[in-house]
Amino acid sequence: MLHFLGCFGFWIFIFTLIINKVIKGMIEGFNYVKKMHKIPCANCVYFTGNYCLKCTLHPTEAMSENAIACRDFELKSDYTTNYS
Repeated sequence: MLHFLGCFGFWIFIFTLIINKVIKGMIEGFNYVKKMHKIPCANCVYFTGNYCLKCTLHPTEAMSENAIACRDFELKSDYTTNYS
């Protein structure tokens, strides 16, 4: 009986560690996605949409975390929100 309880406790411990890692990974993933949604490049006047030259002013920073606080961001004048 003591052997059974020891094995059961061991597997509960392992299962708890795995669940903890999964939950921690999900939380980090959600936080990363929230951060990426703050990138304003797609709504900027200087964003070209071209793979080779994404931004005419800051081509190396375009669509990256560095672009979140872009000092040259200007909202497109024809920008309309389309949620459909």
